[in-house]
Amino acid sequence: MRLRFSKMGKIRFTSHRDVARMWERALRRSRLPVALSQGFSPHPLLSFGLALPTGCESQGEYLDARLLEDSGADELSYSELPALLTPLLPDGVVVQAAGLIGMAEGSLQQEVASCDWELEVYGVGGQELQERVERMLAAPSLTIHRERKGRQTEDDIRPAILTLTMTQENDLEQGEHPIGRLRAELATHPRGVRPGDLISAFGTDVVLARACRTHQWIERDGARFEPLSVSGLGADPVVVHAAGRAS
Repeated sequence: MRLRFSKMGKIRFTSHRDVARMWERALRRSRLPVALSQGFSPHPLLSFGLALPTGCESQGEYLDARLLEDSGADELSYSELPALLTPLLPDGVVVQAAGLIGMAEGSLQQEVASCDWELEVYGVGGQELQERVERMLAAPSLTIHRERKGRQTEDDIRPAILTLTMTQENDLEQGEHPIGRLRAELATHPRGVRPGDLISAFGTDVVLARACRTHQWIERDGARFEPLSVSGLGADPVVVHAAGRAS
């Protein structure tokens, strides 16, 4: 079973591990036929998508839950699951859709090729921000410093920036600090780029104020689609068949 949910507001400050615990509790309370691990302390068999950086919001997160064999999963009313599960979760987490997928599907972490982001920055806006966007896109490489396993490394993030544009709402100011708004599509393989990494390439005078992941994309056989799509909040959920395509 694949679930799509949003994570907005104050809940964005919870870590990926805390979100996993939150879902384990919610699924236990829901009494859905979720399979459990073996051993002294069994827990629901769950598989999450790409970890959302702490402090970031999302309009489309994903979770796969393995169901018990012969549990009548095909007879579950997936259209009712968002209303069942959302009250069992903290404020700010809303289940948008649910569907059944085949066991042969790859993991979300392997399947998702890129993510769309909406970003808000302080420090630079207007024409200056536009010029920096153009310079970044024209650059053959963009080297940033990142810490990995306690060591400082240098990485070229330019190949991972698939698109980067300013939105039309970029003349806003808060006090003396201009505000800029950006949209970006960032690749997840071979090494993902987080919004903070991207903004660090703009310079030390640009500060990331808000980041929201809006879409995650799977690319397969020349097609591009979401792991589980909805046409809008409150829309009827779709069912994902074994081929992995939404219908």
